[in-house]
Amino acid sequence: MKKALFAVSSALTILAATFFVASSDSADGITKSKAAVTFNKDVAPIFFKNCVECHRPGEAAPMSLLSYKDARPWARSIREKVLSREMPPWHADPRVGQFSNDPRLTQAEIDAITTWVDGGAKEGEPRDLPPAPKFVEGWGIGQPDLILKMPEEFTLEANGPDEYRNFEIDPGFTEDTYVQTAEARPGNRRIVHHVIAIILPPPDGAQPRKELTKEEIEKMSAERDPILYKEGFLRRLRPDVPVYDDGCQLPNGGGGNQLDGGGQFKFGMWLTAFVPGAKPAIWEPGTVKKIPAGSKILLQVHYSKTAGQVEKDRSMIGLVFAKQPPRKELITRMISNNYFLIPAGAENHRVTACWTAPQDIHLIGAAPHMHNRGKAMQIKVFYPDGRSEVLLNVPRYEFSWQTFYNFKQPTAIPKGARFMVTGYFDNSGRNKNNLDPEQEVRFGEPTYDEMMIGWIEYTVDGQSLKPAAAHGVRGVTQK
Repeated sequence: MKKALFAVSSALTILAATFFVASSDSADGITKSKAAVTFNKDVAPIFFKNCVECHRPGEAAPMSLLSYKDARPWARSIREKVLSREMPPWHADPRVGQFSNDPRLTQAEIDAITTWVDGGAKEGEPRDLPPAPKFVEGWGIGQPDLILKMPEEFTLEANGPDEYRNFEIDPGFTEDTYVQTAEARPGNRRIVHHVIAIILPPPDGAQPRKELTKEEIEKMSAERDPILYKEGFLRRLRPDVPVYDDGCQLPNGGGGNQLDGGGQFKFGMWLTAFVPGAKPAIWEPGTVKKIPAGSKILLQVHYSKTAGQVEKDRSMIGLVFAKQPPRKELITRMISNNYFLIPAGAENHRVTACWTAPQDIHLIGAAPHMHNRGKAMQIKVFYPDGRSEVLLNVPRYEFSWQTFYNFKQPTAIPKGARFMVTGYFDNSGRNKNNLDPEQEVRFGEPTYDEMMIGWIEYTVDGQSLKPAAAHGVRGVTQK
């Protein structure tokens, strides 16, 4: 009996020792594995591919990730943001659609970053560091062929409400010009909330447009949107405008300035924009924006007085001209509801807008736009044959990240297909971004009002464009 107990005890001792040794070896293996993951070899390639377009000097991100010295102090914060998938920012439902500008990290990339941080965030061997990507300072589209700046520097006073200001630029185009890509850049990020560049064609499509006075621009704006009134430099919905949360029941789909569907005053054509969190789009070769001969470019700049002092700005846009024969013109359209009312305290208020395609088109991309009470948005299409399809779903909208979602493959939309945009708003006290949950909210330009816009970009099937105008030296700045 004693011999049997001794044999069992010895076996257990050997088993425990074996387990201890195996566990120690396994722990050492994990430690070695963590230590083997370095910035230069494993992490820098991930940052260079997915992050440094924004995380570099002069861009919107709070720190650079171009070097180990830059990234190392932020290692723990990077780990947290990557694990929660807050970074890189992307808010589209992964189960709906495929997008060419999706920056999300793979699980293997997330594991590499977390292992690097957990292992002490080592730098690694200099020879393992790949070359950093090259950028043109100040531009995400590379060196522009032409840079157009505001005619003169603008001074923003320290106090008061936000301001929307319009600045007109004459690019001097005497022939129709096709742009392969464009980018708007704020001159002063401390005060510029967004910049929208709009093409103002000549009235008859042939003669150069005359220089507009401030009064003429304001008159055009009033004609375009008679349901709005001016409050300082901002436009807001008139209080007596009737309420229609379901814009799809209206003849204008919710977006016109007259309920009977009329009054669609064409103010200009969208060229490009700078908005929080958005990156400039690089369009497929041959897909272009057209600037008709004699057009002017209008920069609408939203200034936010958050710096607490007098500030100056001279924002700009950069254009890259088409180098190949233009095949398709890219058209940007907003599907919006201007008539909604969000009740005080409402946690999930639903608003819709609709638009019917007047011809066969191919959809290139889409984006939601709301303000601080925006909660979620869906863009859906109903086909003439009875089918329906969700094109974009953003279940957790964030005003700070207004991403434009570019489809991997253009989506064919037949004439007569109906787009439906559905937005949800949180006007309750649970919304940390809500300025005042006790107030009803309607449409308006200031961020304490709201907007409900689904942006879409598309090309028209069967379109024929004439050859592009020739342009000269790259990198020209118009003073």
